[in-house]
Amino acid sequence: MGKSNVIELEGRAGSTDPLTELLRTGARQLLQQAIEAEVQELLAAHSDRLLEDGRAGVVRNGHLPEREIQTGIGPVTVQIPKVRAKTGKPITFRSALVPPYVRKTQSLEAALPWLYLKGVSTGEMSAALEVLVGPEARGLSASTVSRLKRAWADEYQAWGEEPLDKDRWVYVWADGVYSGLRAEQAKLCALVIIGVNERGEKHFLAIEDGVRESTQSWREVLLKLKSRGMNVPQLAVGDGAMGFWAALEEVYPTTRQQRCWMHKTMNVLNCLPKSLQPKAKQALHEIWQANTREDAEKAFDLFLVTYEPKYPKAALCLAKDREELMAFYDFPAQHWQSIRTSNPIESTFGTIRHRTKRSKGCLTRDGMLHMMFKLGQCAQKNWRRQRGFVYLAKVITGVKFRDGIEVTTSNQVAA
Repeated sequence: MGKSNVIELEGRAGSTDPLTELLRTGARQLLQQAIEAEVQELLAAHSDRLLEDGRAGVVRNGHLPEREIQTGIGPVTVQIPKVRAKTGKPITFRSALVPPYVRKTQSLEAALPWLYLKGVSTGEMSAALEVLVGPEARGLSASTVSRLKRAWADEYQAWGEEPLDKDRWVYVWADGVYSGLRAEQAKLCALVIIGVNERGEKHFLAIEDGVRESTQSWREVLLKLKSRGMNVPQLAVGDGAMGFWAALEEVYPTTRQQRCWMHKTMNVLNCLPKSLQPKAKQALHEIWQANTREDAEKAFDLFLVTYEPKYPKAALCLAKDREELMAFYDFPAQHWQSIRTSNPIESTFGTIRHRTKRSKGCLTRDGMLHMMFKLGQCAQKNWRRQRGFVYLAKVITGVKFRDGIEVTTSNQVAA
């Protein structure tokens, strides 16, 4: 075989020779250009959101602090732009190339799911992929990608059959993730459940194909988890999608329910004029940030009295889930930050929702699930232990909590 004309860079991480520096500069520019293209695409997708005076409602808002990414040619610094929505729902820009949790480049096995799920074709991103992954990305062929995808399908199948009775699951978070992808003429939806065990370890328990988050789809997901040995969770956290809650009441009827405050806040604000939304958002914030259920109930009643006369839909949207919004007060205060919202799922899959039309039909339904599974596995490796994990064993054994504090004989008498 002839000699390769590719120069091997010895000791990349510590090398300061001019060639390496030149390559790093090029890599930085390439990554920054690709990230800028991503943020421009996001702004274009929301160009119809305008302020009353006609100015753009979604705008750039500076940059996050510079980050150093360890690449195949040593450390490369990047700056991720920020965007701000001046009207409507909040928007966060997350780069597909440099996700929030990435501090070093990953293998092809980890990088490719991100690129596929974000609608980036191999041809468009091959150069950036080689910068991110290093020599492993060279010669990336269709057959190589096919082999990887077949391996992911096998891993997904095996993962979905693993027994769950080795752990006691305390809390579960559920959400339907609409990718924006289209395959077989239907919008793709994945039903996702994350659980935390008594040791405080969070794991994906289900990533399944769903049909509009229907009760039947969720019932099948929960019955499968039950057949794999999952115990009765103490609390389930999710948005207001009725399909999940109806299925939960059938399969795990004694599990307490907590509605996601982030989703509820957005739903209530959507029932109000934009001019009132900032003040209403603060009023909602005062409910779920209250230190005691009594204070939260007072703030809840004040919101209803304030907005029900003129905006009954907003009041009804909040009032219909009153008990389920307050469930977290009966659990340890150390866990409140985690169990008041379904953020664990949103933070992992949030960027998948923004998908361009040009990639329509590039994934099958099964292909999307396999990609999301790999993406979830990458994210799971970086999850921290549940804050206040020492209290999880108490929760699962039935210890009572009031306003986040363990109920003991002394404070029960005082109450």
